[in-house]
Amino acid sequence: MSTELTIVAARLHRVRMPLVHEFQTSSHRKTYLDHILVELEDASGAIGWGEIASSSDPFYAPETVESCWHIASQYLLPAILGRPWNHPEQLTNRKVRGNNFAKAGVDTAAWALWAETRSLPLATALGGTRTEVVAGVSLGIEPTIDELLTQVQQQVDAGYPRVKLKIAHDWDIEPVRAVRTAYPELDLHVDANGIYTAGDLEHLRKLDEYRLTMIEQPFAPRDLLTHAELQRTIGTPVCLDESVETVADLETALKLEALQVLNIKVSRMGGLTPAREAHDRARDAGIAVWCGGMHEFGIGRLANVALSSLPGFTLPSDVSASEKYYARDLVVPAVAAVQGVVQVPQATGLGHTVDRDLITANTIAELSLQLPLGPDVA
Repeated sequence: MSTELTIVAARLHRVRMPLVHEFQTSSHRKTYLDHILVELEDASGAIGWGEIASSSDPFYAPETVESCWHIASQYLLPAILGRPWNHPEQLTNRKVRGNNFAKAGVDTAAWALWAETRSLPLATALGGTRTEVVAGVSLGIEPTIDELLTQVQQQVDAGYPRVKLKIAHDWDIEPVRAVRTAYPELDLHVDANGIYTAGDLEHLRKLDEYRLTMIEQPFAPRDLLTHAELQRTIGTPVCLDESVETVADLETALKLEALQVLNIKVSRMGGLTPAREAHDRARDAGIAVWCGGMHEFGIGRLANVALSSLPGFTLPSDVSASEKYYARDLVVPAVAAVQGVVQVPQATGLGHTVDRDLITANTIAELSLQLPLGPDVA
């Protein structure tokens, strides 16, 4: 078969899925998620799926579901329709600045399609070496500490070895102390999503006594100097998330010694292509990495599992079972975790069947582009 691929149709599906448990961060609470599924079809009829897992509001990142829809439909998809290619890296759109969440959905779909047409599991196509990955879970801000402890116990009972707690002003020292007291050996870390400022340095240093695996993104994304100052004066490793959108950002953070751990998110970095590059650079620099998540549906979750199979992902990643977030997921079988371990799919492409019926039932907007180029909006 020819090694050259040509995308003849590209479709967007805006899908709304309810969460089984409300989730609150330092900025907002959510009960359901709208994500955009990207479907790419090759001339042979092969299909590749990706997921744009942007938030609906510009709190985690500047992008929103609406902005991603615009960028994907008006710029990213038209640029790849009918264009011959041999490898997903060739479809990277460098003319469009930023908009990494939108790019990530297209890039992931291209990788899934490429792996499918070559009869390879996505993990193998990326260079993964693991057949299973250790998963951790992320817990939001709960109304009370007792309710938080109940949530932690549920995850411990499910076998997850690592629990991440969202923290914010007035919800940091006390919940951390309570969880650490109740679970003295638990792999525990905290995530602030950039809510603190340089004025909180002394306060954050109090977390050092709780033997956390890391403190994730305490300060604003561009405030690398304050991250570096905290790392110099605290024993707990500082992990960067929102600060690293590109490999160039990572280089700056390394130069400043602003981190000891990197959270690599496919969505934040613009897809599997740059995420894999960030993994390689961090590994060369001796920086521990793990794969973060955006509460992806099964399609994005499987992409995260595939990425987490790369050798540098030595910490538990946010690839927990579908059932933690969704009563029924968009892939069959759903992503499952047994005692906190997720199997890396060995079937071709994403490795699971995409449930088109469930997608259709939960779709609130659709758009199709195909050759000859023209939109069909529903």
